[in-house]
Amino acid sequence: MPKILVVDDDDHIRQVVEYALEKESYSVVCAHDAVSAMTAFDAHVPDLVLLDIIMPGTDGLELSRMLRSRRDVPIIFISSKDEEIDRVVGLEVGGDDYVTKPFSVRELLARVRAVLRRSVNRACGGEAPLARGDLELDLEGCRARVCGEEVPLTATEFRLLQVLAGAPGKVFTRDELMTGAMGEEAVISDRTIDSHIKRVRRKFEHSGVDPVETVHGFGYRLSACVRR
Repeated sequence: MPKILVVDDDDHIRQVVEYALEKESYSVVCAHDAVSAMTAFDAHVPDLVLLDIIMPGTDGLELSRMLRSRRDVPIIFISSKDEEIDRVVGLEVGGDDYVTKPFSVRELLARVRAVLRRSVNRACGGEAPLARGDLELDLEGCRARVCGEEVPLTATEFRLLQVLAGAPGKVFTRDELMTGAMGEEAVISDRTIDSHIKRVRRKFEHSGVDPVETVHGFGYRLSACVRR
């Protein structure tokens, strides 16, 4: 079963989450701060990180950057901050999902399953690369390239681009993108999709190619510069 790293300075929260995950047969490793989290991350190589944002010393946002500098791993933020701007910031720094305290164990487990499933689905064994102009998506290796240069994407970002490239002339609503990239269980806001698209665009900036076109009032489609 997948291995999950739980990082939270609250002993009670860690124990509740650890118990719930282990009941679902996940392998769980816990840490209470950034130092112990980095040690556990390197030693156990988790498949998913549940990461509290508000912690003493190095907070969860900065810790997520440190973890991602070592390896691209799915991250679900857990926070007592419930403002939309906090969710957006968490997603813009690379989070795959965001859960607010207090949360139901059932909701947390559903989000864990959804994020892990998207991560596993990145390996679409045997599929030929999907080429759109200067954009190429390696569906088997789950890598994106533009003009031959690899662009590092998270699992969610790759899936969003894959959905758009799969029907290059179609305008996708935010709901359609959410379902296509994250599955039926995903329940997120329009701002969350917008944040993921913004991150995709930012990662392609150096190439001079914007792979996503905004269709105001409707949603998004693959940009004309790579749609040919």
